[in-house]
Amino acid sequence: MVLYTGPGGNRTELNGTEIIDTYAEAFPVWLSRVIITAATRQWAYKAAVEATGFATSKIGCPCEAGIEGYLKKNETPDGRVGVSILICTEKKNMKLNVASRISQCILPAPTASAFDGFPEAGSRFFIRLHYFGDTYEERCTVSGRKCWKIPIMEGCYIGEERFGTLKGIAGGNFLVMGKDQESALSGIEAAADAVAGIKGVITSFAGGVVASGSKPGSKNYLFPMPASTNHAWCPTLKGKIDDSKVPEGVRSVYEIVLNGIDEACVGAAMKAGILAATETGKIMYIGASNFEGKLGPYRFYLHDIIR
Repeated sequence: MVLYTGPGGNRTELNGTEIIDTYAEAFPVWLSRVIITAATRQWAYKAAVEATGFATSKIGCPCEAGIEGYLKKNETPDGRVGVSILICTEKKNMKLNVASRISQCILPAPTASAFDGFPEAGSRFFIRLHYFGDTYEERCTVSGRKCWKIPIMEGCYIGEERFGTLKGIAGGNFLVMGKDQESALSGIEAAADAVAGIKGVITSFAGGVVASGSKPGSKNYLFPMPASTNHAWCPTLKGKIDDSKVPEGVRSVYEIVLNGIDEACVGAAMKAGILAATETGKIMYIGASNFEGKLGPYRFYLHDIIR
């Protein structure tokens, strides 16, 4: 890592990429962790992909969710390989989201099981999945955890019904900017790869990348709209609007949005992603999206993160 700070500290570069002096703005959220195990890593992953579907943004999805990482046999309750996912939403909506994703995405997946990833969380809820057994279900114990064994066509589904939820952070982000789409995409892909698998953090969008960043509400339409294009960061609007933030020479901008269990996790993931993007040598600027404190109370200052 080559870090350069210009005279007076008014210009900071990382591996030749200018890091804009700004911050990402994030907000509180509730999280639940579901541990998905299966006979093979491939089936655990396939179940995890289904369970985190249609969960990119609370703007239009019932929740935000993503794959946190792979788990070894000694890291899961039943001693099988697994994948952990994080589900993020309002506390009042957590039970419904966890229950529906386990019942509709994990229960039907071959050899899959679901276990609580936050067993020490003080706030807990039950999903009542055992009723699917139609009275043929049985109680059982897995590594001291109270579970249910439900007869299914494959054999038996075994999993927990009690899950924990705790407070976390949503909306940590950074922007990757290039001279063209190919350059910017190369940098953001490297960033997404670096962030993937960091414990305590998820990126809920496809491939971890956001091509259509948004802002709260609408600027010009009068009818209700929860969000609209983040016009200030659209390169095609530079020169057409007064409040463009796109630097000169930039023709493409991508974003990574992170949810995590705490500020330390989100900050570490942002640093890893920013470093990876700059190391490609194809990125002109790194920035971040914020709305002057109107979105949430958390601040992730880029210059502090990369030092």
